[in-house]
Amino acid sequence: MTHRALPGGRAASAPLLGHGTEPTLFELSVPGRAAFQLRTTGVPATPLSQLVPTEHLNPVVVDIAEVSERDLVAHFTRLSHRQFSVDLGMYPLGSCTMKYNPKFCDAVAADPGFNSVHPGAPAELTQGWLELLVELEQRLCAVTGMSAATLQPAAGAAGELTGLLLMRAYHTANGEARNRILIPDSAHGTNPASVTLGGYQVTTIPSNDRGLVDLEALKAALGPDVAGIMLTNPNTLGLFEEEITEMAAAVHDVGGLLYYDGANLNAILGVVRPGDMGFDIVHMNLHKTFATPHGGGGPGAGPVAVAERLVDFLPGPKAARLADGTFDWVKPARSIGRVHGWHGNAMVLARALAYINVHGGDGLTRVAQHAVLNANWLRQRLEATLPAAYDRVCMHECVLTASPLKAKYGVKGLDVAKALLEEGFHSPTVYFPLIVDEALMFEPTETESLQTLEALAAAVERIAQRAIDDPDSLHRAPQSTPVSRVDEARAARHLIPTEDAANR
Repeated sequence: MTHRALPGGRAASAPLLGHGTEPTLFELSVPGRAAFQLRTTGVPATPLSQLVPTEHLNPVVVDIAEVSERDLVAHFTRLSHRQFSVDLGMYPLGSCTMKYNPKFCDAVAADPGFNSVHPGAPAELTQGWLELLVELEQRLCAVTGMSAATLQPAAGAAGELTGLLLMRAYHTANGEARNRILIPDSAHGTNPASVTLGGYQVTTIPSNDRGLVDLEALKAALGPDVAGIMLTNPNTLGLFEEEITEMAAAVHDVGGLLYYDGANLNAILGVVRPGDMGFDIVHMNLHKTFATPHGGGGPGAGPVAVAERLVDFLPGPKAARLADGTFDWVKPARSIGRVHGWHGNAMVLARALAYINVHGGDGLTRVAQHAVLNANWLRQRLEATLPAAYDRVCMHECVLTASPLKAKYGVKGLDVAKALLEEGFHSPTVYFPLIVDEALMFEPTETESLQTLEALAAAVERIAQRAIDDPDSLHRAPQSTPVSRVDEARAARHLIPTEDAANR
């Protein structure tokens, strides 16, 4: 393969800061420049055609950019300053729990004793890692009230599928072929897709006028073909299901299982446990609840914990403490097999255990209490501007509606969310749950201070005033960010999934 440098001329001429247009590396390229070169490689100056068979050479000359280390670092640093992150400011995405990630946990995961171990090393050489995994499983079971867990699933959706596969294995072992899963209309958004992927049919259960599962509708949908129900509790309206024990009894009476979607586990840490509510399967988002890195597609971790009757079906191998006190990999008796390569996203697991241990039991309870307090403070503070979809005490997130702004001034929830970017806040979740018109779902988490919450509320109030004074400006927002409003619908409908998408 042959490379040639592209002519340039903008290399160090203009350090483009702020919201200006950042040149590409090719535009910064100057022939002959390099970030780093070895004084000598020791490789003989032999023609490439003598080192690589001709049939394996690429006849096409591949363009490369040639820049100095200084310009290279400056380029990527400027790009990083154009991005929003949990380290930069508040990220109130509802249902996503975008917490600040404690640097202490990063330091633990960066320890060479953890990150220099190959996952294929034998158990006798990885006793520390095995002990960590066993301890984390015990902590997660204590938090959820379950008997055992698998740490393999890579994230929440993988945890959902794992839970459904466990359901199928359990019913199959009992000689039953059930084909339906009940899902409330206030459930987490990925549940229906996971059910379909798992080979089941979805039966939607409506909410009542209080934003909770309609218990009578649920009972009417039950039957011998129901494998189970997937519940998010608190639900995606931020409301706790008050009749959860009655729901659990009804599903169990027909032989079904209860699956707990742990997307909102942050709200109940140390206060109430899914196992005590009657759930049989619980998935957890460690990247949400236990503040490990989140966003951008990973990394994540979605362990699944189960009640005693499902322990033998868990994925394997899994770390276990042997009778002599040492650790080894074991496979449950009726395991459904692997659901992830190796043993899960190990560094995320290490961060999660560090987070749990540094807080302790009382600390985790305070996490939930502060998360709920922050959400309710924000709900009440904004009730005159963005009323709550359901006017009652919420849990860790509050679902507000921009319907009054839309009806009076034509300003939609999307306009409010985009304008918040200009105010220095990441947008909240919009138009979800689907059962709320012009929904804006805020989740402040426990990591935000009262001063930050006040600043967010004031920003929303300024946007509401703009809706009165200059609604057209909100339709064009944001204007002061590096990228202005994009056509998201067009991007989704006309996706170009190719490596040369930028040139199409």
